[in-house]
Amino acid sequence: MSVRQGFLALLSERPMHGYQLRQEFEARTGGTWPLNIGQAYTTLQRLQRDGLVAPVPDDDEGPERFRLTDAGRAEADAWWLRPVERRAPARDELAIKLALAVTVQPEGHGVDVAAVVQHQRTESLRALRDYTLLKRDAGDDPDGLAWSLVLDSLVFAVEAEVRWLDHVESTVAQAAARRDTPPVTEPVEPAPSDARRSGPDQLARRVRGGAR
Repeated sequence: MSVRQGFLALLSERPMHGYQLRQEFEARTGGTWPLNIGQAYTTLQRLQRDGLVAPVPDDDEGPERFRLTDAGRAEADAWWLRPVERRAPARDELAIKLALAVTVQPEGHGVDVAAVVQHQRTESLRALRDYTLLKRDAGDDPDGLAWSLVLDSLVFAVEAEVRWLDHVESTVAQAAARRDTPPVTEPVEPAPSDARRSGPDQLARRVRGGAR
């Protein structure tokens, strides 16, 4: 999602000026995406340039307000039904850190991956506790529905992260155990005593004689 799409969605309700759009955008996204006023007006200018919004004509209500054009309304309607693509996932700093931790050998010794996982798990559980408390404080206030949904998303994401950290810890431990365990070799049975004493010609004659 971009601020551009968010503004089109908000303007589908009613005309607004830049400051109103900034306030509404932050309120509707639970305060998780703060905007500065310059970004709000820059986005409006680009939407106007692309023919998606236009100034409200003969508007005497203070700052210049903008409304959707027909093209802007069509774009807003299409956005609701356009699925969010997952083709190029965002770079996950934690995943990259752990991928490096299992391969980097600083000055001849490996990184303590278990310690990396434990420190991150502690931080993730702290975040989960904080989000859960915020969720409880939000209660069932209808005006807090947007914030509540955002909190749900954050809680589910951290819970998934903790499960993934458990998986990393287990997988790394299993890999280390396989490296430290010597390979099992099949015991070699000794040859019969008469075969050890017999030369190859004598042994071959015995085999041929047995076949007859």
